[in-house]
Amino acid sequence: MNQTESGGAGALELVGLTKHYGPDVAVDRFNAKIAAGEFFSMLGPSGSGKTTTLMMIAGFAGVDEGQLLVDGKDVAKLPPQKRGFGMVFQNYAIFPHMTVFENVAFPLRARGVARSMIADRVKWALDMVQLTRYAERYSRQLSGGQLQRVAIARAIVFHPKVVLMDEPLGALDRNLRYAMQTEIKEIQQRLEMTVVYVTHDQEEALNMSDRIAILSNGRLQQLGNPIDVYQNPANSFTARFLGEANLLRGKVLRIEDGESVVWLSEEGAEFRALFNRGPGVGEACELFVRPEKIALSPCDATPGLDLNTMVGRIERVAFLGNTVRYTVVTPGRLSLTVDAQNGANDRLCRGDNIRVSWSATDSAVLGA
Repeated sequence: MNQTESGGAGALELVGLTKHYGPDVAVDRFNAKIAAGEFFSMLGPSGSGKTTTLMMIAGFAGVDEGQLLVDGKDVAKLPPQKRGFGMVFQNYAIFPHMTVFENVAFPLRARGVARSMIADRVKWALDMVQLTRYAERYSRQLSGGQLQRVAIARAIVFHPKVVLMDEPLGALDRNLRYAMQTEIKEIQQRLEMTVVYVTHDQEEALNMSDRIAILSNGRLQQLGNPIDVYQNPANSFTARFLGEANLLRGKVLRIEDGESVVWLSEEGAEFRALFNRGPGVGEACELFVRPEKIALSPCDATPGLDLNTMVGRIERVAFLGNTVRYTVVTPGRLSLTVDAQNGANDRLCRGDNIRVSWSATDSAVLGA
């Protein structure tokens, strides 16, 4: 689908987008530029404002303050049907009394598309989601994954410039959800369409997105590509919400050689992290490191000179399939989560004394 077919480029800009419900601020001055053809996800816990933001974009919730620009034009006052967006709802919203063909044709008929064009358009959309042979079936005859494909076909059949998706995979089991993530991403790339996607599933957002906006309590916490927000969280909320995180409370002693030197009083020792313009000298902080960045070795092993290291005791071992998760508690009662590849440390058990170590380049210093 080219820009002529989709009716435009599909670039969005949210400028100070705000929504009040009585005295409560559901979305607080959300700013973001979404490029045409981008897969943009909004991620956050329940009540973070992500679905409310999507509903404002769609036109199902009013914009109290701010602008919603589509290719430079403010559409915040337009009704939903005038915005030209495709929509995939969380519960799919498939009409049970209609066949698959009729469900997918519905947006075309509502837009007054000539009857002679409808069959070809519907066939194109069903081909895209591999449902052509199910055209005459009803929703009760379809699986969850097939219903999801019908919802996608209905959203793209009229060649919208933007498609909005509100947690469309939440009802699917894990394996099917991963398969559908791949299919949605392939369709989005093939059609070069802009997708704004809402999810509370961190892996889903990391797997599918070009960029992720992380929200909490109606406010944007961080915006960036998946690698950046995962490896360089802006604050402790992002670090904790996007995957597992070790956050050790301490104080910045000094900045030297491009690194922050942090004092952890429980361990009575200094630890290093890349200086990231976080807390300054003398300020309280949290030393951040992901569990998979920590290595385990015998207590008597000699650590590298450039590594942060401490000894501890394994308090818990959890088998997670391809990963084994260890909880290590130090003499100072610090608790660290360590993820290792299944098979890498088969002989380690609860109660073993162990050394943990990680590089300063795998750490960051966040505000406490």
